[in-house]
Amino acid sequence: MKRTLKTALHARAGSLGFQAVGVADAAASWEAGARLKAFLDAGRHATMSWMEESAHRRSHPRALWPEAESAVMLGASYAPREDPLELLTASGQGVVSAYAARKDYHDVLKGRLKELAQWLAKETGAAVKVFVDTAPLMEKPLAQAAGLGWQGKHTNLVSREHGSWLFLGAILTAARLEPDDPAQDSCGSCRACLDVCPTEAFPAPYQLDARRCLAYLTIEHKGPIPEEFRAPLANRVFGCDDCLAVCPWNKFAAASRDARLGLREDLQSAPLAALASLDDAAFRARFAGTPVKRAGRARFLRNVMIAIGNSDDPATLPAAEAALNDESPLIRGAAVWALRNRLDAAAFQRLKERYAAAETEADVLLEWGEAGV
Repeated sequence: MKRTLKTALHARAGSLGFQAVGVADAAASWEAGARLKAFLDAGRHATMSWMEESAHRRSHPRALWPEAESAVMLGASYAPREDPLELLTASGQGVVSAYAARKDYHDVLKGRLKELAQWLAKETGAAVKVFVDTAPLMEKPLAQAAGLGWQGKHTNLVSREHGSWLFLGAILTAARLEPDDPAQDSCGSCRACLDVCPTEAFPAPYQLDARRCLAYLTIEHKGPIPEEFRAPLANRVFGCDDCLAVCPWNKFAAASRDARLGLREDLQSAPLAALASLDDAAFRARFAGTPVKRAGRARFLRNVMIAIGNSDDPATLPAAEAALNDESPLIRGAAVWALRNRLDAAAFQRLKERYAAAETEADVLLEWGEAGV
């Protein structure tokens, strides 16, 4: 790849709002496919069956697109201004992960990637394909190969310049471009991300068990939250930033100034009682254009109810009782747990006598303590 073209690529990417850019050899052999197989064989993908179904195409960039010669990897910083972990101290507030309390990065980055890909195709005369996390392409190993950063012990990408706060995008091209040097692991002996995890979701450094991860449980998992993870969830209502937020490399990351990716503080933290009152229309309006909307109201309010169960704010209790009449059994069941966790035995028994007899869903009856009814 000519130096002039590479310089132009960096300039073009920067003008489109990307803070990091690098090139990887898309045809090179790598160990990521074997690591993926071990992850799937151990069942650590939980209910994300799509990962297993697309495992072959994920195993290598050329398994996805045989014509791929190079991968242009792009990063956009979403570093928050404040430490997200400070929000966990206010138990009456529901906390949304920093990546989700803003416009959906898929929508923002895809347009930029397409514009850059069109420019690259014109410059090289070669075919291109664009990816933003939704296709079976393993962006993090490619980003490490392209020099953007390394996969840290929390399995996410870590950048010397941007810490653990990078959204990634990829352009595969049939053009043979000069690759950058891969990034070297600089985690050293640090294990802050492993030690901070409230559910011990890392069985070993560089390994994640999604079945124990609060990000998976609050976003991807469709059923009731397993009871052992409800107290550790605290007041997180969508995602978990803990392992990202404690990374020492974050000290070099400047807060994102990208207007379209800017953090909305009104979405990142809000009173649990207000969140619990959202009907479907209000939920859609509040979270329109954000990743939260894609999960749907039922899963979100399930999380809100668990957070209420962990709260000490008396203003949240009426909202939990009102949720016992919700049309979603997922929400009703979580509300039962919240009230069982907050009320004394006599008060909870009075609610049980009032509501349990009319319940027909097995999962909700289990929460009432009516197994076998």
